[in-house]
Parts: sequence; structure tokens; C-alpha cells
Amino acid sequence: MKAHSGGEPLSDERETGGSGGEWRVAVNRQIFRAMLFAVSGATVALARAGVPKSIVWSFAKLQARNVCRMLGVRVTIHGRELVEEGGPYIFTPNHQAHIDIAALIGHLPGQNRFASKKELFDEPMLGSVMRTLGMLPVDRDDPMKSIDVLNRAVAQGHSIVIFPEGTRSHDGNLLPFKKGAFVAAIEMGRPVVPVIVKGSQRVMPKGGYLSIRPGDIEIVVKPPISTSGLDYEDRDRLREAVHAIIAEEFSRPMAA
Repeated sequence: MKAHSGGEPLSDERETGGSGGEWRVAVNRQIFRAMLFAVSGATVALARAGVPKSIVWSFAKLQARNVCRMLGVRVTIHGRELVEEGGPYIFTPNHQAHIDIAALIGHLPGQNRFASKKELFDEPMLGSVMRTLGMLPVDRDDPMKSIDVLNRAVAQGHSIVIFPEGTRSHDGNLLPFKKGAFVAAIEMGRPVVPVIVKGSQRVMPKGGYLSIRPGDIEIVVKPPISTSGLDYEDRDRLREAVHAIIAEEFSRPMAA
């Protein structure tokens, strides 16, 4: 595959699916929906049957990798060894497409907890799966309550994934970072780990309902940044430092 950077247009036949690309997108849409319902149902059923949470999470991570494989999405991760020990960490990945979540669940080490706006937990199926996997409801109107939720997860040894952009990028460009992830990291005294996701906007482009094309996603994990000795007044400096690290890596071509 031709090397490419985060914002370049599709030009490689392998990335677009070639002449059969639209047919594959239609098939992938059905595969994704079927796998989403099947895996969600199985995950909740395992938990309700009393299967240990560690096994339920291992099942979820395996199925996240399987979903990507079945869709023809090849995920590679670099820098994993930097966070296989130590922690818990606050992972701060950029966010281009919904498939980022499957890639991160499947390939980041550990049984990590994603921080998500609390309204998502009100959706019947999605909310049930998120609660089963211990995902963390964040109330943007009550920051201290949210910090308490995150603290409980860290106390149990779990790293936390927070998308600092606050939403998906609609054009593939890196958005400004919100301060929440960095305030939380400082309050909890946990290291921040910049994580860069490349290629997912090509795989799952904006504007198509569950349109997923075969292609490559690359995850790059950078060294943890200590928050020891930092206080609330350092939040913007930490945010800017992490944004600079992610922006620099995001501008580089994907590995061949």
C-alpha cells in the first residue's frame, strides 16, 4: 500500500476496494450490523450469566479485532510496549470515525474504560453494552461528579480512554482539544498517553450510513506524560503539549 498521511484523499485501489468497492461497502454494512447485534447480545448474556468480568472483556476485545478483520480492515499498532506496564493511564486518542472505538478496544493493551457522555447510556442496546463493559458516563454539567466516576475506575486498575476533541472530526483534520481529559489527569495524578489513529476516516468516510471500506488503520502510542507536580493552572499547557504531539504524528505518512 502506498504510504499516506491523515488528510490525503483516497487514491489507492486497495484502500477504496477497487472496481468492486461499492459492492463491498454494501456487504460490510450488513456484516457490521450483524456483528454489532450478535457481539452486543453475547457480551451482555455472558455478564448476566455470571461470567467473570475479565473474561467478558477478553471476549469483547477478541470480537472487536474479529469485526475489523471481517470488514477487511487491517489494524496495526506501534508503541504498545510503552504502556503494557505501569498505569493506569489516561489515553487521549484523536477521533475520526466510529470504527476507531473497535480498533482501540481490540488493540490497546488492558481492559480500558471509555469515558462517554451520559446520554449514550440511555439508549437501550448501546447503553446495556456500555454498562456491561464498565464504560464511564460523564456529565459535562457536573465535572466533579465525572472525576469521581473516573477515579473509581482508576482505583480498580483500569486505564481510561477520553477523546479530547470531544466529537468526531468530520473532515479528517485534527480538532481543538477540550480541557476535560487534562483536568481529570491532573486531578487524579495519572499519566497522559497521546494516541494517534490514522486512516480510519478513509475506512469509514463521513456521510455514508455505516459505510466501511477495506483498508488500513494505524494506531501510534506515544510515551506517557507524567502529571506529577502539576495543578489546575497547568491544564492548558498540558493540553497544548499533547495536541502538538498528536498533530505532529498525525501529519506523518502511515507506515507502508
